[in-house]
Formats: sequence, C-alpha cells, structure tokens
Amino acid sequence: MKSGDDYITTENVPTTAELQRVNADSQSDATTNAVDRSLLTRRPAGAVPGKTDAAADRPSSGRRRPTRTIVNFWLDTALLVVLLAHATAVAIVYLVFPVGTAAEGWKLWSLTYDQWCGLQFALLCVLGFGVLIHVMLHWTWVCSVLIRNVLQRQELPDNGIRTLYGVGLLIVLLHIVGGIVLLAEFTIQRPL
Repeated sequence: MKSGDDYITTENVPTTAELQRVNADSQSDATTNAVDRSLLTRRPAGAVPGKTDAAADRPSSGRRRPTRTIVNFWLDTALLVVLLAHATAVAIVYLVFPVGTAAEGWKLWSLTYDQWCGLQFALLCVLGFGVLIHVMLHWTWVCSVLIRNVLQRQELPDNGIRTLYGVGLLIVLLHIVGGIVLLAEFTIQRPL
C-alpha cells in the first residue's frame, strides 16, 4: 500500500490562481517566454514553490550524470595513456628494429615491423581523435581567449557562430594535411 506522500494532495497541486498567473506571465512576456515550470510540477507537501531539491534533479536510476570536470579528467587520462602507448611504439620501431627493409622477418612479441608501424598509425589516429574531442569540450574557452586576448575584443560570438568557426577550422586543417599527403604521393621517388 502506498503512503500518503505518493498521492497528489491539494497541498502540492498548483492553485487556479497560480496557474492563471503563469498563463498571464507567459502571454505578457513573449520575448523571453519565461514560464515558472516549478508551479506545474508535482511537489511534496510542505515544499516551497520555486525551490528545487538536489535529489529531484537526479535521474530516476539514482546515478548522477558525470560533471564536465570528471569527463575532462577521464579524457585527459585516456589521452595520456594513448600518448604513452604511441611513444612506446615509436621508440620500439625506431630503436629496437633494424631500419625499414632490413627488418623483414623480424618479430617482437609476435608482431612484425609492418604490424608495429600499423600500430603506431592506429594509436596516432586514436590520439588525434581524443585531442579533437578535448578541443571540442574546451572550444568556448579557446574562442574566448582568442577573441579577448589575441584580437582584443570584448564581445564573444554566439554559440552557433563559434561552432561554425570550429567546423571551418577543422575543414581547413584536414585540407592542409590532405594536401601534404597528396603532394607526397605525387612527388615520391620510386626506385628505378
């Protein structure tokens, strides 16, 4: 059987006057369209309108959503692990294996020279993707520093414009890298 707190009572239902005030406020303030949603939600008896309970903001599963700080911490930790793995693979390929074609047939921990080079490239791609996510999470800060400290302006562009700047920058950077790879493809000297 349910307790009395589980049922809607007259104490936790908005009154007609409160609903009329909310309706009048939403009609009179069309520019901000501000409606006090706390009046339209069920609240326990004795609760103060407009004040929220921290427990009420949590998802129903009881788990809290991770904060940006926690997400940044784990992303940075993952980036450090991938960076160390990449540095290790580079050092092994450069210091342990013989140079390029002389390494044919050599293996380290069941991986050939070519497989170690493939591992290097895969780790580099993962590292690049992680850095991209890291910059995306800090993009507002990057734009703020660039505009206020480098360009000496005080007004920041809105979120949509900042996103367009970020996508545009990413496209330009990918074209630069692609252009260099394409140039290398056309100018490489093959043996005679």
